[in-house]
Amino acid sequence: MTTEAALTQETDTDGTAPDLSPALVAKLVAAKLASRQLSTATAQSKNDGLRAIARAVRDNAARIVAANDLDLARGHDGGLAPGLLDRLRLDDARLDALATATELVADLVDPVGEVLRGKVLPNGLSLTQIRVPFGVVGAIYEARPNVTIDIAALALKSGNAAVLRGGSAAEETNRVLVGILQEALVEVGLPREAVQTIDELGRQGATELMRARGHVDVLVPRGSAQLIDTVVRESKVPVIETGAGVVHVYLDESADARWAEDIVRNAKVQRPSVCNALETLLVHRDAAPRLLPGILAALREDGVTIHGDEATRSLFADAVAATEEDWSTEYMSLDLSVRIVDDLDGALAHIERYSTKHTESIVTNDLSRAERFLAEVDSAVVMVNASTRFTDGGEFGFGAEVGISTQKLHARGPMGLPELTSTKWVVRGSGQVRG
Repeated sequence: MTTEAALTQETDTDGTAPDLSPALVAKLVAAKLASRQLSTATAQSKNDGLRAIARAVRDNAARIVAANDLDLARGHDGGLAPGLLDRLRLDDARLDALATATELVADLVDPVGEVLRGKVLPNGLSLTQIRVPFGVVGAIYEARPNVTIDIAALALKSGNAAVLRGGSAAEETNRVLVGILQEALVEVGLPREAVQTIDELGRQGATELMRARGHVDVLVPRGSAQLIDTVVRESKVPVIETGAGVVHVYLDESADARWAEDIVRNAKVQRPSVCNALETLLVHRDAAPRLLPGILAALREDGVTIHGDEATRSLFADAVAATEEDWSTEYMSLDLSVRIVDDLDGALAHIERYSTKHTESIVTNDLSRAERFLAEVDSAVVMVNASTRFTDGGEFGFGAEVGISTQKLHARGPMGLPELTSTKWVVRGSGQVRG
């Protein structure tokens, strides 16, 4: 039996694999074969592929933008939310940034084969734990064509094949992007099937991808809370959960006024449609009269709608009344919830109740409160005196990111190359047997 035939017959222990369509199985078998080739590829060949991808993205920018314009027009006509339209949009500047990020990934150390720990046992056996690729990485996402390039680049460098379901909103853009990526890979002698899309299989393809245990080694969802929850609940493939971002900034009693305004405005306004944008501002009661009027007036000039509690509205008449729903909403728009709390304990209690465990920041000049905030807030990223917009794989020096994990197993926070690897133990002996 050939390797390809054997792979085609693979089934999950609960019998889900036979339910997969022949079209999807063909893609997954090709991805598995490509992943085996990538797992032993040299760092130089993978880097050549990444640089070829970066060149191809720049050289084909006009084609990509034209396809993206079709998706944007359809999204606009279909009532796609402004935040999603912003995430969907690719222009020359964003494409150049994606190409640059791909080049940065090429410059990073190859994680495959990295020795994590090792020792020699008293009986002479040599043990070494090393990083190895997952194999086939699936991704389900929506209205985010940048993810197509980011995940393809990180998967390639970490020795994995990528199977992508990018959603109908970006279908035209992703079709062009994947074609360009595949051409770049072939140009340097790497398998075309290292990056594939299943968008043509529609929603059923996404459903089947979640059932493809044995064909897909890990699945990464990126998108709305609803999409992520659906994948986590229904997938039979192991999932690395990325999370929605109900992100908080707390202005402590001692907060510097200039720092507070700069951080809040940057976190909310710089790009409101992304998951690390500020959604709820918490303010110490004694600091509110000093800080809030100026900050909220500046945000109003930026076009932000303030959803405030009663105490906030007493200081800022233009605020609308916040509802219970506001505290747990990821707006992805120029909306901000604001609550005045009695003290740090009040801020911590609010964050504990409403946070999605993504990113939280405190603005303070009190070292003890800063350290307490860092120690007690249970989120993937906690910050002192910094904008939450820095929670990003590129900003963390990863070149790009698979996503921002809000779970606690395997990976947490921005995920780069190491998070797309597993480990295996290598044991070298000289005839030892166990007594």
